[in-house]
Amino acid sequence: MTIALLFHGQGTQHIGMGKDLFTRFPDLTELAEEILGYSLRRLCLEDPDGVLGHTHFTQPAVYTVNALAHRQHVLDGAARADVLLGHSLGEYNALEAAGVFDFPTGLRLVAERARLMDATPGGMVAVSGIETDRLAERLRLLGSPSLYIAALNTPHQAVLAGPAEELLQAAPRLRDAGARTVTPLKVSGPFHTPHMSQAAEEFAATLMAVPRWHEPAAPVIANHTALPHDVPRIITDLTRQIDHPVLWAPSVERVLDEDPETTFIEIGGNTTLLSLVRQIRRRRLATRP
Repeated sequence: MTIALLFHGQGTQHIGMGKDLFTRFPDLTELAEEILGYSLRRLCLEDPDGVLGHTHFTQPAVYTVNALAHRQHVLDGAARADVLLGHSLGEYNALEAAGVFDFPTGLRLVAERARLMDATPGGMVAVSGIETDRLAERLRLLGSPSLYIAALNTPHQAVLAGPAEELLQAAPRLRDAGARTVTPLKVSGPFHTPHMSQAAEEFAATLMAVPRWHEPAAPVIANHTALPHDVPRIITDLTRQIDHPVLWAPSVERVLDEDPETTFIEIGGNTTLLSLVRQIRRRRLATRP
């Protein structure tokens, strides 16, 4: 039986996250705070300045809590993963868990990624009820040239990103076009779209400065390609992940094609990604000959 570990990304942050993990892993928590230059515990548990939802702070916080949760998962005696997947930011946790880089390297990459991505204003919405393979045509008919598909989460749910005002204007038109729900996400930028091209270009230099990328202990599926990461291509794929769509549904489909009975485990107590996996599985069963 195949075991797949899932790591969620930005948008799952909430006050109180990591409460039990910070005390269980004090050394790693202190290392993270030393690298970041502020109290991660205070940010996650109290958020006194109201910045936990700001990309600059969100991404390092979620990465750290995910990493601690994975360590707890391992120490609690869980079976070893056969394949790992992470959604957007979560891809860095999947790579860290697979040993491609160590925790501090990943945190520094995430912190710089967050700084660059935070420079472009905008937003994202999850659109459900419209076949994702028809959504691009719907956008064209709506006349929204600055909105892009940022993630393909299931065959019936995608994420759109672009200027906040255009997203607001498009929401009722998307509902008229058949969308069941149009839900704003807790993010502050138009991630995984061409709006992020400058951030991606600048981030490439940071990736190239990493002295060594290790071969993963288990396959890690890349958001950009829905294929297992190949170390010689990792800089290209992580660069393009910033300004190209997250191919989540194709990534899960790839795992299920290898083993339809795969057991998926979402690290960190969240069930967002497991819900997406269930929807993908239901669609597979419904369309099976």
